[in-house]
Amino acid sequence: MLPYAGVLAFFLFLTVVSAADLYKILDLHKSASEKDIRYAYKKLSKKYHPDRNKEPNAEGKFVEIAHAYEVLSDPQKRSIYDRHGEEGLKAHDQGQGQGNPFDMFQNFFGRELHHPIELTKANHVHIGQNDQVRRGPSSTVDFEVQLSDIYSGAHIDFKAKKKILCDHCRGSGAASDSDIHTCGGCGGNGVKVVKQQIFPGMFAQSQVTCNDCGGRGRVIVKSCPNCGGHKVLDHTASYTLEIPAGLPEGHEIVFEGEADESPDYEAGDIIIRVRSKKDKGGWRRKESSLYWTETIGIDEALLGFERNLTHLDGHIVKLVRKGVTQPGFVQVIEDEGMPNFEATGHGTLFIEYNVVLPIEISPQTRRKLAEAFSVHDSVHDEL
Repeated sequence: MLPYAGVLAFFLFLTVVSAADLYKILDLHKSASEKDIRYAYKKLSKKYHPDRNKEPNAEGKFVEIAHAYEVLSDPQKRSIYDRHGEEGLKAHDQGQGQGNPFDMFQNFFGRELHHPIELTKANHVHIGQNDQVRRGPSSTVDFEVQLSDIYSGAHIDFKAKKKILCDHCRGSGAASDSDIHTCGGCGGNGVKVVKQQIFPGMFAQSQVTCNDCGGRGRVIVKSCPNCGGHKVLDHTASYTLEIPAGLPEGHEIVFEGEADESPDYEAGDIIIRVRSKKDKGGWRRKESSLYWTETIGIDEALLGFERNLTHLDGHIVKLVRKGVTQPGFVQVIEDEGMPNFEATGHGTLFIEYNVVLPIEISPQTRRKLAEAFSVHDSVHDEL
């Protein structure tokens, strides 16, 4: 991880941030809801985090985003900022200083972001204990790659279809903020009080979901022209799957918060379960061991041989046999198996020999073999 010189950069950057519009920094309208602010911070802070973004201005942007979120996510600070700007905030804080943007990021996600792709299922994004935010469903996909990619490590680009919030209405479904009205049926409460007679002269009151607004407390008088009021759009996103050398079979790589988006919940994760393709007659893997079947002729089986085997990454493994090689014999070669995941060294390579016999032999070859094995024609009487 990069050393966080960002704390110093944060304080040096405050004068620039102060002159900026905090809503513009998060790409928000001044009427943005608390959910909009959370969503904007989540998206932008991950995009510009110095561990992920190596552009020269990324850390400065990250600091800006953190400061904007710190102010706008606090109702009291936001109210002061809306009325009096940054000068009013300074008077309110009375020299208390600003929070560490990296601590804020860690508290928001529940941990530090060490890498854009985490490699354990336990490392899904967790919201802090004080934030009860509904999470959407995650999507798990089996992804087959060449065994050579797992042996050497690889970066594989792929695309995934998903739903994203409409970039025009930001998930409200309305053409504009002025097209969202308080529901007249429930007065914005989302429920109606219904009186029901249970006995003559006796009535009971109960609350039911408002059928005018569906319990939302708001109605839309003009739908968004971009999404037709559906709040989300179909989108094809591009990703890069980073495969470390020796990755175990079935290991899950998590793309945090990249599943379908919705205005009603935080997006879940896209989980990629990596497996190697099974090529008939090719390399086979079992944990850190590799298996290969080598076919030899009867002459090589009897007299020995030297052969070159091209490994998964292209390097050459010398196969040497001096004596007789029986069909099915397994040769063990240490340190030529799969790389040990997140450790040094390699596993073991097992070479199984398959001996191929000729379909037929000539009379001359037959004579020579008979002489070599001292075989004489003779008649044996059966007793």
